Amino acid sequence: MKRRIKEFFIIFLLVFCNGLLSQTKNETIPLEKIIAYLEAKYQVQFNYAADIVNGITIIEPFKGLSLNESISYLQKVTGLEFILTDSNIILIKPFKGKVLCGYIKDKETLLPLVSATIETSGQATTSDENGFFKISINKISEPVVIRFLGYGTVRTNSNMIVSKDCQDYYLTTSFQKLSEVLISNYIVNGINKIDNGSYEINFLDFDILPGLIEADVLQSVQSFPGIQSLNETVSNINIRGGTNDQNLILWDGIKMYQSGHFFGLISMYNPEITQKVSLRKNGSSVAYTDGVSGIIDMTTSKHINPSFKGVIGLNLTNVNGFVDVPLGTHSSIQFAARKSISDFVETPTYKAFFERISQNTEVENNISSITNSNKAFDFYDTSLRWIYKISDKDQLRLNFINVHNELVFNENATINNLEESKESSLSQFSIAGAINYERNWNKNLQTTLEIYETDYKLKSINSNIVDSQRFLQENAISETSSKFELKYNFNNRFQFLGGYHFVETEITNLDDVDNPLFRVLVSEVLRTHGIFSEVGYKSLNKKTNLNVGVRYNYLEKFNKKLWEPRFSFSQKFLKKFNWEILAEFKHQNTSQVINFQNDFLGIEKRRWQLSNNDNIPVIESRQISSAISFNNKGWLFDIDGYVKTVKGITTQSQGFQNQFEFVKSKGQYEVKGFDVLVRKNIKRLNTWMSYSYMDNSYFFSELSESPFSSNYDVTHVLTLGSAYKLKNFKVSAGFNWHSGKPTTEPIKDNAIVNGNINYNLPNSSNLKDYSRLDISAIYVLKSHKKMKADIGLSVWNVLNKKNEINSFYRINIGEINKTTQNSLGLTSNAVFRLSF
Repeated sequence: MKRRIKEFFIIFLLVFCNGLLSQTKNETIPLEKIIAYLEAKYQVQFNYAADIVNGITIIEPFKGLSLNESISYLQKVTGLEFILTDSNIILIKPFKGKVLCGYIKDKETLLPLVSATIETSGQATTSDENGFFKISINKISEPVVIRFLGYGTVRTNSNMIVSKDCQDYYLTTSFQKLSEVLISNYIVNGINKIDNGSYEINFLDFDILPGLIEADVLQSVQSFPGIQSLNETVSNINIRGGTNDQNLILWDGIKMYQSGHFFGLISMYNPEITQKVSLRKNGSSVAYTDGVSGIIDMTTSKHINPSFKGVIGLNLTNVNGFVDVPLGTHSSIQFAARKSISDFVETPTYKAFFERISQNTEVENNISSITNSNKAFDFYDTSLRWIYKISDKDQLRLNFINVHNELVFNENATINNLEESKESSLSQFSIAGAINYERNWNKNLQTTLEIYETDYKLKSINSNIVDSQRFLQENAISETSSKFELKYNFNNRFQFLGGYHFVETEITNLDDVDNPLFRVLVSEVLRTHGIFSEVGYKSLNKKTNLNVGVRYNYLEKFNKKLWEPRFSFSQKFLKKFNWEILAEFKHQNTSQVINFQNDFLGIEKRRWQLSNNDNIPVIESRQISSAISFNNKGWLFDIDGYVKTVKGITTQSQGFQNQFEFVKSKGQYEVKGFDVLVRKNIKRLNTWMSYSYMDNSYFFSELSESPFSSNYDVTHVLTLGSAYKLKNFKVSAGFNWHSGKPTTEPIKDNAIVNGNINYNLPNSSNLKDYSRLDISAIYVLKSHKKMKADIGLSVWNVLNKKNEINSFYRINIGEINKTTQNSLGLTSNAVFRLSF
């Protein structure tokens, strides 16, 4: 025992002495003492004013240096000018200032850090996209501080930097995230697959997709296999056979209940301020709740921009603008806005969109005695993000978004020989705000507090001029959420995530008729508490990645407890291969239902509804998937098979327009399928093919026809695409095909029985196959190093194919009439965008 103590004491002394020697080696001494030493050693004389060198301390030069080498060293570290005369007199002139430059990089990945802050006592700057910075040094010995959120702060002194060249400065993460890119350029540049099973779109590095000339967030996610919109709208995205209301859509952590302009034809999220999108089809983190089919998580930039940036754009539907304004070195604000141009001009694109949304609705068709006029549609959105770095360890972020859609038209009729006119309208409105506070306590511990409020309202006024009736309908949501997260790195392999999440959701539905008087107002509230924990593991060689966690949910109103395990695993093998397994249990308390097809003027006829744990159950899902990918020399092969069961759905939420249109029943759907992606990258050319197979069936125990094909059971989906980039020019073309959507036909020889349509078995027929060819091109004009202009052109449905996206039947005067809804025809768009 005494021997071990003695050994420990010796080791301690050696370490302590080594530390003293290290400190002594780097100890700074006054410049006057160094000058006196050099005068005695080399028999020279230094002439200078006392105030020039007063207070300057530097590291003593190596004693083996010559006089010239010593003077050169002093000149570099002090910035003073040393002039050696013929009479061995050395003149010292005052400091005139110098420029310090360098590159800020991540010590582990060696990648540049953008927007790192570099400060001196007099000024500050930030690093550019290459991690490069330049800053003036106005004092001989000036402190230099380098900061970047999530990294340890570097502090040095200007006179300690000897090299004249721009050197590298390496920062070490104070909080290491485990997730990394597994497959870069998954489809095109800017689209990556992450090792936790998610996909990421980075619009800063984004190339181009067929039919898109702007980074439309919700159109872009449809490029992934297994994700599509059967009616071509971003408000009806179907992930692996699920309905749109089963998708969790987040904007900087805020849950959004509205997704599009033109009631779904354009994403309502401004692409200039929305920097990244994370897509999860399965295996989501326990930090997420809702979204039994998938998650679309959009985020703005997390960094402070050092200089002013702006964008002004104009296309054939709207004008938009964006500014990023630095507020000192610790804060910046981003603001984006869009406004439709229909008040000034109705372009062919606008007309095509308007005809598409009003197709087979009361806006387009009215009873024979009524004509519609003065049809107008308007939309706008505004977004704001403000970041403030409170300190090296603390950051505050505020977000705000406001979105509005409005459709108005007049109903005109002749009543009692008098011309009368009344206005009908439909509006869709969202407003939300959030505050996010993040603290990095040390290199291993991080906490985040996030609070948001989101509100949504759908309102329609249907003025029936013949019956002198006004029918008011409203569907409103108010949701408050607060979430606390704690992340802890045990080491560079293990990470822990834990937290608490509280959500209060209130949904109000109003139906109000003035003649005869009828009013129904229903408001429901549900509070949910969630506790979650997760452990992440990454092997030292980064070939194995594992996340295992569980989320406990308590629904106050129903005294209901739900345990939700989540799992993601990926393993690299044989250098070029990767195997992945994802699994999750999830639930959600809200869904969209259709009571009547002519609600809300028949345009946005879906309304949000809270679960009541009875005839509208809490929706619960279980899913497991496994994928294998091969990535080598520009080739990518990726195949992903899955099985998913979603319980608690209702017939009202599935949009039936057959024998089940007015039936109220609850059940489930089960879907099995696989997604395939093949991509080849040849220098500037990127080509891909994706294919999805799906078998999606309904199970309603109260319906005798059960099981039968889901309304979203599109068995085969094929996409071919190609993108080419040459300097400032980018072009892309793509072909989309899928088998026809299920539909229900009346029995031919016995179509009407007892005044009702006599249908065949539900979804026993299909619409015609769907096909569409799209192209897009963008050219970048660079007129100045800080200014560029983008000119783009796109054509949607180049071949003007008349695709059927829906059909249904109605009885009119004893006969059956078939109504078919068609997709967009040939629709072009153009954009001019100026960035400065």
